[in-house]
Amino acid sequence: MERLLVLARHGQSEWNLKKLFTGWRDPELTDLGVSEARTAGRWLGQQGHRFDVAFTSNLRRAQRTCALILEEMGQSDVETIRAEALNERDYGDLSGLNKDDARERWGDAQVHQWRRSYDVPPPGGESLKDTAARVLPYYIQTILPRVMAGERVLVAAHGNSLRALVMVLDGLTTKTIASLEIATGIPLVYQLKADTTVESKSVLERDIDHDA
Repeated sequence: MERLLVLARHGQSEWNLKKLFTGWRDPELTDLGVSEARTAGRWLGQQGHRFDVAFTSNLRRAQRTCALILEEMGQSDVETIRAEALNERDYGDLSGLNKDDARERWGDAQVHQWRRSYDVPPPGGESLKDTAARVLPYYIQTILPRVMAGERVLVAAHGNSLRALVMVLDGLTTKTIASLEIATGIPLVYQLKADTTVESKSVLERDIDHDA
């Protein structure tokens, strides 16, 4: 039984390019983001992977990334399930603000804490802990059973919703999660054991875009 779980952060969005806090706002992919998604699909196809089901968020950048990956693999007809639980973390009052402007206003240390800490939310928004509180139950109740049944599963979502999953899969702590970056458009390929823990993990390497 394969027990394949592939996680993919969406390709670069228009607001990633402009260095804006995005959260639940809904910009489209840039041309580079489209290319990143297509490259991810080609790479997965070249590795011989196929999918039985795909999960994505309620936001367009993740949905289009998911569709482009499957299109490149010749699998556009794969069942695709959208769920708000997989949305990016809500950046609250920071949504739509330029990251550099935010640093000037609140200071580097405060903005870094909002972006990378586990349990400190931005004003009016969600911390990673809050995000995990909706992502992980959905994973355990809806996604994981399909992986454990032998279905090959793609999850196309966001930097922080995927950080919440990777924290559990990779056994990271609330401190080590702060340094974890998930690059746009790069699949994380997991094979799970019968006890739901990770048997193997592989990552397509390229330069990482650090704008979350």
